[in-house]
Formats: sequence, C-alpha cells, structure tokens
Amino acid sequence: MDGYIVLLWICYMEIRVDKEVEEFIDSLDEQTIAKVLRSIDFLEEFGYKLGMPHSKKIARDIFELRIRGKRDVRIFYTFRRDRVVLFHAFVKKSSRLPSREINKATRKLEDLT
Repeated sequence: MDGYIVLLWICYMEIRVDKEVEEFIDSLDEQTIAKVLRSIDFLEEFGYKLGMPHSKKIARDIFELRIRGKRDVRIFYTFRRDRVVLFHAFVKKSSRLPSREINKATRKLEDLT
C-alpha cells in the first residue's frame, strides 16, 4: 500500500459503575471477578459494537453484559452520552432471563434519567 497511511482509531468509553453493582462484584469469588473485569474491559474497548456472546440488547436502552462460568453473571448497562453506566447485576440461575430482574433494571434506568 505505497503512499497510504493506515490509521487505527481506538476510542475507549468511560465506564460508570453503580455502588450496588460494585458491591455485587466484590462479593463474587476471585475467578468470577476476573471474568467480570475482563468483560468490562471488552465493553470499555468496543462500546456499542460489543455483541454476542459478551453482550445482548434486552430492551430499549438496556443491554446485558454476559459473564459465563461456574456462576452465570449478568450486568445490565446503558449508554449515556459517551459513557457506559453499569446499573444492575445478578447471578442468573435459570436458562431464561427472570422478568423480575428486567423490571428492576427498568425502574433503575428510569431513576438514572
């Protein structure tokens, strides 16, 4: 590619973590914490472009960060301007996403706005 300059633009997103989510992450075992932090790093790096198997859209403005392991962890997040806000987290115990967790996340999202 003579005469061309290749530019690589990586734009990391700022991550904001709700206090309850931070306490939830701290309560996990060491191996799960490492997986959660790796997933948050992916989210910081890829932002809107992060997709399956790491992230999935759940509802309007609500996405889930999907952490697989001995315990499946889900962290709900949203985008606010150039930020990602992690605002609800739980251990997923069944194959379906519990509607009560989606309802809690919807209420918390309303409180953010």
